[in-house]
Amino acid sequence: MRNERIGFYPGTFDPITNGHTDIILRATKIVDRLVVGVARNIGKGPLFSTEERLDIVREEIANIPDPTTRDRVEVKAYDTLTMHFAMEQGASVIVRGLRAVSDFEYEFQMAGMNNRLNPNIETVFLMANDKYQFIASRFVKEIAQLGGDVTPFVSARVAQHIARRIGRDNGKRAAKR
Repeated sequence: MRNERIGFYPGTFDPITNGHTDIILRATKIVDRLVVGVARNIGKGPLFSTEERLDIVREEIANIPDPTTRDRVEVKAYDTLTMHFAMEQGASVIVRGLRAVSDFEYEFQMAGMNNRLNPNIETVFLMANDKYQFIASRFVKEIAQLGGDVTPFVSARVAQHIARRIGRDNGKRAAKR
């Protein structure tokens, strides 16, 4: 019997974007089970609390059309070193998405540090789909806070969460789609 290959996809997911969801779906093609780790990173000044982000990410996972894929993804919060949490989950792979060359330098350094902490866990980089390469959670938040339409970058469900949080109705267009 072969060992289950567990992947770990860490992030703040504040909010989860279409790009994140794409990486999640693609990561499930290379691992048997994927743990999406929602980091309790208050240093980044999140729009949503950790519990809200967990709920929103779980809601997105629950809406994956393929039940076989959906059932292989679980969402958990963590507040330890990424490598320590990956080890606790039994992960053999850390999944990271790359949007642009600017992401690569940071991710390359992080992968090197993680390798020093545990050389048995590989970091796998998935290039963002070209239609999502420019999407970043921080841009989505800024667009929403300035009254722009975020529905091209996040699901209608996430757009509604954002609209409720910032007190604008940027989710109206998403609900009509």
